[in-house]
Amino acid sequence: MLKQQLNQKLLQKLSPQQIQLMKLIQLPTLAFEQKIKEELENNPALEEGREQSDDISAEDIERDNSTTEENEQIEAEDINVDEYLSDDEIPDYRLQANNYSADDEESKVPITGGKSFHEYLIEQIGTFPLPEQDQLIAEYLVGNIDDDGYIRRDLNAIVDDLAFTQNIMVEEDHLEKILQLIQSLEPAGVGARNLQECLAIQLRQGEGGFHQRLALEIIEDFFESFTRKHYDKLIQKLELDEEDLRLAILEITRLNPKPGNSTSNSNRNVQVVVPDFTLRINDGDLELTLNGRNAPELNVSREYREMLETYRDGQKKDKAQKEAAQFVKQKLDGAKWFIEAIKQRQQTLMLTMGAIMQYQKDYFLSGDETKLRPMILKDIADEIGMDISTVSRVASNKYVNTPYGTFLIKEFFSESMKNDSGEDVSTREIKKILEDFISEEDKRKPLTDEKLAQLLKDKGYPIARRTIAKYREQLDIPVARLRKQI
Repeated sequence: MLKQQLNQKLLQKLSPQQIQLMKLIQLPTLAFEQKIKEELENNPALEEGREQSDDISAEDIERDNSTTEENEQIEAEDINVDEYLSDDEIPDYRLQANNYSADDEESKVPITGGKSFHEYLIEQIGTFPLPEQDQLIAEYLVGNIDDDGYIRRDLNAIVDDLAFTQNIMVEEDHLEKILQLIQSLEPAGVGARNLQECLAIQLRQGEGGFHQRLALEIIEDFFESFTRKHYDKLIQKLELDEEDLRLAILEITRLNPKPGNSTSNSNRNVQVVVPDFTLRINDGDLELTLNGRNAPELNVSREYREMLETYRDGQKKDKAQKEAAQFVKQKLDGAKWFIEAIKQRQQTLMLTMGAIMQYQKDYFLSGDETKLRPMILKDIADEIGMDISTVSRVASNKYVNTPYGTFLIKEFFSESMKNDSGEDVSTREIKKILEDFISEEDKRKPLTDEKLAQLLKDKGYPIARRTIAKYREQLDIPVARLRKQI
């Protein structure tokens, strides 16, 4: 038998305004500027510049959704802004409340112009007097070159592809000859099938001095010994002195292991860093300012406010007038919400970064990374009385300009470890000491992870060898064998 029951549930649901604020907090300066431009384009009730003193007061926008006249009153149900949530003119953030999670991140791929890497290669192929079929084969080979400049497929597989997809029958030997033609193109090293071939191509195209010829011999005949840095074996097998080997290796290190990235389009992923905060020291005190581009002057359109007054005070209330009043009220609400969200964003950014500045005051006053305190998101969240997710959004993708350089804010967060004295120290501090040890080591006999662990232990940081290896990898520092120089 079915039973009907009534249950009460307490659910927390984010309002569109809260989602709007969270998304704005997460945006770095450049993306924030773009968001403002989009909002100005989409909402005619939002304007740039200071608000005029003789404008209609903000209370006019707070009035309920009905318009009134002496003999007739339109109830709130008649002008319900929520009915317009599916309208194309509604700001995007109001629609996103029903379709996206508050934690969703938006990413846009910038459109770049100019000639692509593959177009550049095909253009060069056009300068050779090739038969039509060889031209098609060459272009097909170029299509198999990846962004690093390599062909990472077996030639016999390409022979099969040409037969099945292009109806072109070619022998592998002939395909090899066309590949050699491609390998003569610019940038030097393009079309190689592996790193060894890439370096050899570049060395063959050089001026051909003694040390360059020696470098070519090392790459062609002793590549494994070279990559493993077995320099003693190279000196013995090539019957060289140490200086000649050093100069030959110097020739190799000047080569480009990724020739595809040497074209003009290789800069397509470069991003401009615009600091969101500026931190300065003034008479021994820290001063924090927010980038002025994060504090635009916006106001609600006077024209739209007066328009709403006109609709409210009008004598005739037909359907068209009601719809017009709804549209104007919706735009005014959207503009007001957006301006308020920007103000709250500014306050949240300054409050959070201010807490980080005070927490790491010793570092910001001295620039000594060893004075960075262990700090996690919860430390700042507890300090300012906000949620951890809010602190995370502030720290994400934002930069602060300091007297010691411009840094990503999240770099100041680190876990803690205890030293011999039982004090909590930042893992950032330990990594800095590790970097110093490696930078000062004898490159002829680099320090192993075991030796680094012992040095840190002697300094008061008892850390396991495995942890040293983890920190070294995070710092993008190779193992001792690969740091060896002669």
